[in-house]
Amino acid sequence: MIAYTVLVALVAAERLAELVVARRHLAWARARGGVEYGRRHYPWMVVAHTCLLIAAPAEVWLLHRPFLPWLGWPMLAVVLLAQALRWWCVATLGRQWNTRVVVVPGLPLVHRGPYRWLRHPNYVAVVAEGVALPLVHTAWLTALGFTAANLVLLAVRTRVENAALRDARP
Repeated sequence: MIAYTVLVALVAAERLAELVVARRHLAWARARGGVEYGRRHYPWMVVAHTCLLIAAPAEVWLLHRPFLPWLGWPMLAVVLLAQALRWWCVATLGRQWNTRVVVVPGLPLVHRGPYRWLRHPNYVAVVAEGVALPLVHTAWLTALGFTAANLVLLAVRTRVENAALRDARP
């Protein structure tokens, strides 16, 4: 259980690093006329992701969830792959990447890296991590709860992002 708690703490640290990068990118975008879309749903995304990082270890500790190697090891691999995909997205988008929906006028859509194959690869990483991180240590209630909330939020988010990108085209 301690190793799992450390894993979740590392994911939380990674999320904080994302927020630092996003804040820097937001300042860069705003300095170039960047427009933010979907501000109303963003706090709910923060709440959902914070709840994931609190609920998963809480469920493990409070409900004495076991580590099942046949489930835990593959789920750990999915978590690691999701992190790799997320940072590939960050690296590919460069300063255009953000945790918020921000469009800088005049910048072209990115069609390289994982964006060659998927329109929203970062959300694939988020979904995979949201399922896999709790299941590393059989926190299935957290996996179900976060996945349900996340699907609702991502439905809103992708609609907002697609509209923002469509409106921003020259």
